[in-house]
Amino acid sequence: MKNLFYLLVGSVLLFSCKKETAVSDEVLNIPMQVSIERFDQDFAKATPENLAQLKQKYPFLLTPNVPDSTWLSKKNDTLFQQLYTETQKKFADLTPLQNNLKLLFQHIKYYYPTENPGKVITIISEVDIMNRVIYTDSIAIVSLDTYLGKDHKFYVDFDEYTLGDFEPNRIFVDLAENFAMQKTPRPQDRTFLSQMIYWGKVMYMKDVLLPNESDELKMNYSKEQMAWMQNNEAQVWKHFVEKKYLFDNDSKLVARFIQRAPFSKFYLELDHESPGSVGVYIGWQIVKAYMKNNNVTLQEMVLKDAKTIFDQSKYKPKK
Repeated sequence: MKNLFYLLVGSVLLFSCKKETAVSDEVLNIPMQVSIERFDQDFAKATPENLAQLKQKYPFLLTPNVPDSTWLSKKNDTLFQQLYTETQKKFADLTPLQNNLKLLFQHIKYYYPTENPGKVITIISEVDIMNRVIYTDSIAIVSLDTYLGKDHKFYVDFDEYTLGDFEPNRIFVDLAENFAMQKTPRPQDRTFLSQMIYWGKVMYMKDVLLPNESDELKMNYSKEQMAWMQNNEAQVWKHFVEKKYLFDNDSKLVARFIQRAPFSKFYLELDHESPGSVGVYIGWQIVKAYMKNNNVTLQEMVLKDAKTIFDQSKYKPKK
């Protein structure tokens, strides 16, 4: 009888492994050609003679209502020239990025077959951190001058806790997040629970789109911050419950526990030990528990309301 039990368990585990391998193989077998067009280089080489041709090639970047003189003046601007020089040094070879993007796009195509990713355009945005990447169903735009590395001189005036955002390995993670946010409807209510679960959905989508990446990279945490969060998850959850935050509409809770910050604001001595965005992490764990305990697709999950996900998640952090 005992041998039969072990045989059954082994069969289940083997089937599970085979299923995961099969899905991975399906993803890897999806045809995907990633082309990267260097608008940053084309624009830097623009002349009065070829600007019209360039405007035809990139009509969404070089809008026709802007005079040619303005574009030519911009490309000759000292700041643009410095940014261009630095991006060319950092991104002389985009092969590693191309490989990462191919895997991301294959996963997008697997879960959303009507999407048509593959074309990427690189730009210089004069360090526009609000628009580092933009994903559309046919074109992805990447602002290379926002990914020169956390120690680059261009970023000395930014808060220290944001400097990890400038690392090159965040490009494909940010694209995955941009895609996930487009596919995840914003909550209709303003409760703290809804905000947590919205971001939990986004994080879960990053899980399935970037299965080979670390939780720290997806969460934008250091190893130490991730370890703190994992060790204190139950205490954070207990705090939220005891303070009756879950169904509270106070927008300050978002600023305290969801938005990027150097630390979360419990108004306790442990604040400076904690990472920011602990509410995002908790929402992520709730959504993971929901997906584990319910037979729903990714597309169905993102449409579920927060209360349904919470009630059916059976979420209970380990103490």
